[in-house]
Amino acid sequence: MAFGAMAVLVVGSLSLVALDVASSPLGRRTVVAGLTVLVLMPAVMLGQYAPPPYRLPYRWRWGLLLVQAVLTYLPLLLFHYRWLSLLGFLAGAVLLTLPPSTSVPLALAVGVSGPVLATAGLITTDRSMLSVLLGTAITASTVFAVAHLALLTARLSAHREHTTHLAEQRELARMRQDLHDLVGSSLTAIALQGEAALRDSGTSAASDRERAALTEIVALARRLHDDVRTISRPDGGLSLAEELVHVQRVLTASGVEVRTALPPRTELDPAITGCLRFVLREAAGNVLQHSRATHCEIALHTDGTGARLTVRNDGAGEAGPAAPEAGRPGTGLLGLRSRVLALDGVFTVAAEDGIFTLTAAVPRAEAAAARP
Repeated sequence: MAFGAMAVLVVGSLSLVALDVASSPLGRRTVVAGLTVLVLMPAVMLGQYAPPPYRLPYRWRWGLLLVQAVLTYLPLLLFHYRWLSLLGFLAGAVLLTLPPSTSVPLALAVGVSGPVLATAGLITTDRSMLSVLLGTAITASTVFAVAHLALLTARLSAHREHTTHLAEQRELARMRQDLHDLVGSSLTAIALQGEAALRDSGTSAASDRERAALTEIVALARRLHDDVRTISRPDGGLSLAEELVHVQRVLTASGVEVRTALPPRTELDPAITGCLRFVLREAAGNVLQHSRATHCEIALHTDGTGARLTVRNDGAGEAGPAAPEAGRPGTGLLGLRSRVLALDGVFTVAAEDGIFTLTAAVPRAEAAAARP
C-alpha cells in the first residue's frame, strides 16, 4: 500500500505539472522549461520521497531539496509561469527533510509565497489567493503523509525483523541453559559413578578390559561435559561482529544512517562479548522504536584493560523509549545497567541537544581484580 501510494503520488505530481505547462502560453521557452522540470522533477522527488532501503543519505536529500527549490521558483520568478502546483511538493519535501522545529515554519513560508508572488504581480494566475494557499497545503500534507507512511512501513518491517532476532537469541540462550542444567548434570553423575566403579574395581578381581572400559567411559563423560559447558557459554550464539552486521542491516533498512568505528581485531573474554552483544542488541531496539532517529554512530574501543561500546543517535525526544531522561532510565536500560555492573563495568546514558548517548565500559577480568 505504501509503495502504491508513493507511485500514485509521483505520477500525479507529474500530471499536475504537465497540466500547468499545457495551460501556459506555449512557446519555445515554455516547452524547454516544462520539459526540464518534467525530466528532473521525478528524479528529485524519488530521491526525496523514496522509503528505505532506497532512501538517500540525509546530506544528499539536503542537496535535492535545494535543486527542487530552484526548479520550483525559477519558472515562477524568471518566466512568470503559473506552475503553482510545484509549491505543494516543495513544502512536503521540506517537512520530510528538515527537523520539525525548522520544517514547519519553512513549509508555511513556501505555502504563503504563492499568494505573495501573485499579489506582487510576479506571476499571473486566475486562481484566488485562498485557492492557491489551500491547494499548496493539501498537496504538502498528502506528500508528507504518503512518504511518512512508507517510512513507517519500512521501520515497522525492520523492527519486526529485530524482534524476531531477539526472540531467536533468547530461545537459543534458554536452550543452552537447559542443555547445561539437564545434560551437564547427567554427565557429571555418570563421571562420578564411573570413578566410583573404578575405585571399587581396584579391590576386586576385575579384568583389565573392564577397567579400561570404565576409564574410557569416565573420560568420555568428562569430555562431553566440557563440550556442553562450551556450548552453554554466554557467547555461544552470534559473535560481536555478526551482531553488529545484523544491527547495521536492520537500522539501514529502517532509514537510519549508520556509522561504525571498530578495532581491526576484537579478541574479548566470552563474558564481555556476551554482555556487549546484549547491550548492542537492546540499543538498536531503542533506536528502532524512535521514529525520528536518522543517524546512529556505533563505536567499539578495546585495549589491555577492557572494552568500551558507545551507541549514539539523534532520536532523543521528550517522549520516546529510545531516549529516556538521563536520570530516569527505562526498564530496558536498567537491565543493561545490571548486566554491565555484574562484570564490574560502568554504564552511562545521556540525552543532550537531541543526541542520546549510551556507553558501556567493561573491564577484563584481570583489570577488574586489580581494582582497589
